[in-house]
Amino acid sequence: MNRVYRWIEGRRELCSKVVDEGMKEAAYSGWSSRSSIPNERSEYAMGEDKVIRFKSPGTPGAVEDALTEVLREGARRLLVSAIEAEVESFLEQFREEKTTEGLNRMVRNGRLPSRTIQTGIGDIEVSVPRVRDRAGKVRFSSSILPPYLRRTKTVEGLLPWLYLKGISTGEFQEALTVLLGKDAPGLSASTISRLKEAWKDEHQRWSRCDLSNRHYVYLWVDGIHFGVRLEEAAQCILVVVGATPEGKKELVALSDGYRESEDSWRELLLGLRSRGLKIEPHLAIGDGALGFWKALPQVFGTTRRQRCWVHKTANILNKLPKSQQPKAKAALHEIWMAATRQEAEKAFDHFLSVYRPKYPKAVACLEKDRDALLTFYDFPAEHWIHLRTTNPIESTFATVRLRTTRTRGCVSRESILAMVFMLVKSAERHWRKLNGIPRLAQVIEGVVFKDGVREDAEKIAA
Repeated sequence: MNRVYRWIEGRRELCSKVVDEGMKEAAYSGWSSRSSIPNERSEYAMGEDKVIRFKSPGTPGAVEDALTEVLREGARRLLVSAIEAEVESFLEQFREEKTTEGLNRMVRNGRLPSRTIQTGIGDIEVSVPRVRDRAGKVRFSSSILPPYLRRTKTVEGLLPWLYLKGISTGEFQEALTVLLGKDAPGLSASTISRLKEAWKDEHQRWSRCDLSNRHYVYLWVDGIHFGVRLEEAAQCILVVVGATPEGKKELVALSDGYRESEDSWRELLLGLRSRGLKIEPHLAIGDGALGFWKALPQVFGTTRRQRCWVHKTANILNKLPKSQQPKAKAALHEIWMAATRQEAEKAFDHFLSVYRPKYPKAVACLEKDRDALLTFYDFPAEHWIHLRTTNPIESTFATVRLRTTRTRGCVSRESILAMVFMLVKSAERHWRKLNGIPRLAQVIEGVVFKDGVREDAEKIAA
């Protein structure tokens, strides 16, 4: 009996809660008078105006709430005020000019037909005032609301961003419907198809841009393989990122290659030469791809080499049993984190002597690139964190792979290049600058560094 009583009380509390929530939502939706609120006698009568509609979670639909409506109305009024101010400023410029009949040259002439603008908070309807030039020579055009504008730049930027971040063309319309409302026009998958064609054109223009006024102190290079079916199974993306004298990192080259071959890398580097890059970089950082290191001296003969320690560590650990890998990794860490080249050489020799008897292949993998692994000691210590690895490329392409892993089917070379290009250029805005920016000018001047410190500075200190 007690169990039945508790069940009845539980149902009663639940019903009361549902009713209370319904009352709150109805009040929030805009009951305008006390007479509209159900009273005790007609409590929750099943009239048409008493129906409370609950939105199913996850169902696409326009955002309809009081706060959004207030924001949208406020945005509309601000936009109207801004356009009116723009018109007044334009008319003020011609205030003193008159026609031959003595009339004002510039006058208002009604308003243009209203149009709807898609914004991040929904559609906003606005109309631009029409301005007439009695002389027929000047035409007013609003810079805030240009002709034919249908979406704000933030919404225009949202379209490629959603696609590049993993929304497939099949899910595109549904995703934007949730954000912009069910009546938002032009949100079909064909929009992305047109955008991809525009990205291809943009990548081709960028690939031909002039580099005669550019100077890159350092270059990071890598060949990136994606988990998608390309037109050729051995195809990969060759990437070059450069450091400018101002300490900024920027994308220098992006092309496709065949297995990171010597011919592919030489063609890419010669392309940089032909585009005007005459000043040779001081240092190139890359992994163990033999194709690049063979092609580099053929194009940039004075550029020095620095092997990536992350790639080298992975290659060495792959030649060791798992039980030995943690200890070996710590020993390798002692080498490239040493404060001076002398200490690094000592840690290097220690690793060779410890692991040579039992693991000669791992030792040979490390020993053959000894000089290229320690080149960074001849550059400013502030730059070491940037020069010891190809992290500027690896960290960026970790997010690029997020998009490409969602790509289904075979991808053409133009499509994958355009997609990767747009993703990298998007990430480029957030790349951190190099530490010790003033040191870059010293590297360009040819100042000699020993263990990350200027040699003349050591003499002065002595």
